[in-house]
Amino acid sequence: MSVRWPARERLAGVDEAGRGPLAGPVVAAAVILPVRPRWRGLDDSKRLEAPVREALAARIRREAVAWGLGWADAAEIDALNILEATLLAMRRALLALPVAPRHVQVDGNRAPSLAGLGFEAPVEAIVGGDGREAAIAAASILAKTWRDAYMALADARYPAYGFAVHKGYGTPAHQAVLAAHGACPLHRRTFEPVRSACAATGAPS
Repeated sequence: MSVRWPARERLAGVDEAGRGPLAGPVVAAAVILPVRPRWRGLDDSKRLEAPVREALAARIRREAVAWGLGWADAAEIDALNILEATLLAMRRALLALPVAPRHVQVDGNRAPSLAGLGFEAPVEAIVGGDGREAAIAAASILAKTWRDAYMALADARYPAYGFAVHKGYGTPAHQAVLAAHGACPLHRRTFEPVRSACAATGAPS
């Protein structure tokens, strides 16, 4: 599927990865691509094989006009709820950009407020934007590859849970380990079945 490349300068695409898992942060990326570049292959990160995503992520980091990452951890997700934590991660990603965007496109039907970020720009929420707009697709790739790498490192710290395999999503294997061992600090305690596992094992919820 082809995506539309930016036709204006300093258009930032924003997307997130990790809203649905039981563990780990929600991660957002903001990417400003050059206008009408000469390379192809960008798409919604979920439609790309892992090696393709990794190669594209390296190229985005190398050739984008600017990019930034932001995240909200499990404790913030539990305190705020997943929607507000996602919007917070998006604000942090935009704040991490080394140059201010002149226009912002966000995947989905909700967009973060730009208040307090130090710049003003029109913000456009686009449902399915990660498969339609190149800058959003690039952001989806950076967010997913960074989060996957984070969860692979988390696997070394909490090897019982298999984070390197399922990245925190609620697979049957993950839920079985959760029921047997309870939650670790990366788990989102307001999410089921984490809440029930904490109650069953006497862990704080």
